[in-house]
Amino acid sequence: MSISIDELKHILETKSSDLSAEFKRIFHGRGGLYDQWRHLTIDSIDNILSIYLYFENDNESLFLEMIKEFIKNSRHNTVVVQRRYKSSYPSEVIVGELEDDIYILENGVKIYLNLLTNKNNGYFPDMKNGRAFVKENAKDKKVLNLFSYTCAFSLFASLGEAKSVINIDMSKSALSTGRKNHHLNNIDTKNISFLPHNILKSFGRIKRDGPYGLIIIDPPTFQKGSFEATKDYSKIIKKLYSIATPNCIVLACLNSPDLNSEFIIDLFSEFAPEFEFVKQLDNLEEFKALDEQRSLKNLVFRVK
Repeated sequence: MSISIDELKHILETKSSDLSAEFKRIFHGRGGLYDQWRHLTIDSIDNILSIYLYFENDNESLFLEMIKEFIKNSRHNTVVVQRRYKSSYPSEVIVGELEDDIYILENGVKIYLNLLTNKNNGYFPDMKNGRAFVKENAKDKKVLNLFSYTCAFSLFASLGEAKSVINIDMSKSALSTGRKNHHLNNIDTKNISFLPHNILKSFGRIKRDGPYGLIIIDPPTFQKGSFEATKDYSKIIKKLYSIATPNCIVLACLNSPDLNSEFIIDLFSEFAPEFEFVKQLDNLEEFKALDEQRSLKNLVFRVK
């Protein structure tokens, strides 16, 4: 579907009418529903509009002028633009100014953001239903959070009364932010670990700390030198049963446009037949895509 820049402005005005302090995606061009806006996403973070441009577009200057006009009658007073197509190019505040220690709210939970980076800002909003699932299923379980990044799953597991949580990620800085996220929400980290390990090389340590009643696998599709879904996802799945409790639940995530749900289901069938596929979690309506198989996949498995 094609929409004009005036029609885009109307969408923003409509979506902005019921905003609160909670994070909300108000335009998701990446889903492919709007032909000439596939490069664009717009998020509302309290009084901030956070705009992501994923590749160059001839309408960029005209679009940004429209945004400046739009916020004159909006609750927002700050606009940040991140041009993801420019390597090492810092984000730009084009209206207003950013305060220190910005965080979003998700179901009342606070998560720090870095809106001035040209990389991931510390929060993956499309995973909201996955985090809700973890909170609902964490009670009294030892939770393993693989590829934990800034540990958002750990926050919800803790609030869901998990017995303990082990967060594992190669990035020490991401784990440091994860620890800050727990403190931000007044969550005691006595039974929460933040381990900077290469997951594929650390299963001995992972197994010693098990077994686990809830395991979350949320890897990047491709990260040079550490993980490639097409060849490395199976290496994790092969070892799941050896670290699982008899009633273990696995949330296996995949956000590759080139790999569908059957890719993960088939890997479990071949390498972890002790698990049965339970369901695929629904994606959020605001992240609706022309082809849902090219968007986020959250798959739930359980020991038979």
